Amino acid sequence: MSNTPMAANPLTRAVLEIDEYVSGLGWDQPARLFALVDTARLRAEQPSLADRLGLGEEPENSGLTPIEQDEIPTGKPLDEFLATIAWPDAVAGCALAVERLMLPPSAEAQVPKDLTGAALTKWVAEHPDRQEVRMTVAVLRDGTRDSALRLREKDTPTEVLTGSDLVPGLAEALSATFEEE
Repeated sequence: MSNTPMAANPLTRAVLEIDEYVSGLGWDQPARLFALVDTARLRAEQPSLADRLGLGEEPENSGLTPIEQDEIPTGKPLDEFLATIAWPDAVAGCALAVERLMLPPSAEAQVPKDLTGAALTKWVAEHPDRQEVRMTVAVLRDGTRDSALRLREKDTPTEVLTGSDLVPGLAEALSATFEEE
């Protein structure tokens, strides 16, 4: 993508590219799943697909190419859906972009102890300090992970936070899609 800054490694670049793409679609979007494929391998093994994706031979087109997958089913919890995924060998990694509500750490002490599931979700949604966040989390087969967080109230590319352990639970769920049974 044209506005994606040059990041230190291919996984971070892929995460930021996905974040930019999803950001361009606006907020209130469903979760989006991406396969991450080695760009050089894609060009070599599927040149027509690489051409359709606009992947030339330039060095900036090396690294990982995100390929959006079919829509995630809405009636199934995300963790249950992820448990059904198995990736072919050609997929080097995967990424998920999902929007959630979050509370600042200062609000943790206010959470009623008896709330779970839908009641907890409703409580968070009604909390005055809630913030909407888009999380883009990516993992590779070897366990490498990276993520980007974008707050709705600070929705600019310069306000995107990146790091490998920002959403550890989601990264673990994505890593599990590569585990052999």
